[in-house]
Amino acid sequence: MSQTKLLVNGKSYTLDLDPQMPLLWAVRDFVGLKGTKFGCGIAQCGACTLHLDGQPVRSCVIPVSAVKGQKITTIEGIGSLDHLHAVQQAWIDEQVPQCGYCQSGQIMAAVSLLKAKPKPTDDDIDTAMTNICRCGTYQRIRKAIHRAAGTMQEQPKTAPAKAVKPVGTVGK
Repeated sequence: MSQTKLLVNGKSYTLDLDPQMPLLWAVRDFVGLKGTKFGCGIAQCGACTLHLDGQPVRSCVIPVSAVKGQKITTIEGIGSLDHLHAVQQAWIDEQVPQCGYCQSGQIMAAVSLLKAKPKPTDDDIDTAMTNICRCGTYQRIRKAIHRAAGTMQEQPKTAPAKAVKPVGTVGK
């Protein structure tokens, strides 16, 4: 065990962790943010996607020792109930989730895609969105990404997306 400093969603944490602990478990079990999910454990499914310095990564295979000094952003850090991110709002508007388990990773991948390509084509989306959805909501995911792209183009850079109160939570 060693002292590990993590900067998660703008907040600093000093934790006593095994340096080889996957970032996923540090975020979930020690920081207490449960939105990032465990799926496969081998960086294939994408349920554990979060951002390191703005880039999407599969947190189930990255040891905490490899993230020193990097900014970690989880699904909890991209929006709030008062100010949803445009992608979160589009997910609600398009009713993307079926079971919902993979959706935090899907949203994090979509946020990154839209940062890199504000007006993605279907091919751009298909190439960038490598996360797996066992329910097969890929068409709704694509539609939501296009909706979010349109919303983000219309919004001034400082205006938050409109917020809705969620009816319930799935997959907690």
